[in-house]
Amino acid sequence: MVTTLPAATTPEQTGHRRAEVLDQVARLADLEESAVEQMRAEALGAPTRGVVAYGDYQSGGWWTTSLLNHSGDPHDVVIGDGRPRPTSLLEEMPATARFLDSLGLDFMYVRLARLEPHSYLWEHRDYAELRERGRHRLHIPLVTNPSAVLITAGARVHLAAGSLWRLTPSRAHGVCNTTGPDRLHLIADVYADDAYQALAARPHLHDTDAADLPQMTAADRAGLLARAGQLADLGFPDAAEQTLLRAFYTYALPEGGAYDLIAELHAGRRAHPDANRWRAAKAHLLARP
Repeated sequence: MVTTLPAATTPEQTGHRRAEVLDQVARLADLEESAVEQMRAEALGAPTRGVVAYGDYQSGGWWTTSLLNHSGDPHDVVIGDGRPRPTSLLEEMPATARFLDSLGLDFMYVRLARLEPHSYLWEHRDYAELRERGRHRLHIPLVTNPSAVLITAGARVHLAAGSLWRLTPSRAHGVCNTTGPDRLHLIADVYADDAYQALAARPHLHDTDAADLPQMTAADRAGLLARAGQLADLGFPDAAEQTLLRAFYTYALPEGGAYDLIAELHAGRRAHPDANRWRAAKAHLLARP
């Protein structure tokens, strides 16, 4: 079910900036169209949308349900180490089960993830709570649209359907789906082994996969803080914070830059508990001590 493996793309071929993006997200292989279509039909026909978990990492609108986990309950979606087993949902998805078996990988967890329109996963790192062990995350986009993008390394990356992608989730990243329709991905967390190394031997990006985000100018920064301040003055602090959080998806900010903007907004208004809350959120979401 895994087909074409193009030649590897090297840092010398891409330049430093694009090499950093390639290190964080890349296509690994093309998939047979019929296999993707069958998995898409099964996912769209699933009897549940899943549950909203990891609420502090998102705006709302990100739903997950498990196909391989440790309990067999598809609504058990908080990932962890161990040897998983099929959930009751995967037992109703034979084409997806065959595809996963065909990869021959050492799975940790497999989920379906749905991101609704106008929804965001805020900048964060994953795996911080798990013990040190080589693991990787694979994405198989089943339903997507051009406004559903991954933000990482100062670039906007669209994970197109028809390919198997690798994400390095221990690096800072975020996801948005600004206009819709829903974005639906099969996400597999796997342990490093020879089968994975063979699959991941030729990471690459197409020329149109990634686009660099612009740098934020001093005028941009001042304008954003002014708009957020106006919203806060009108009694809409949540809208003010989300205005600044969304800057991560528009500009190539330094790591945690959106959280710094929110802390600056609150500090300037002498709302020091709120400023400290967002400094703590930055440390938590970016897995800093």
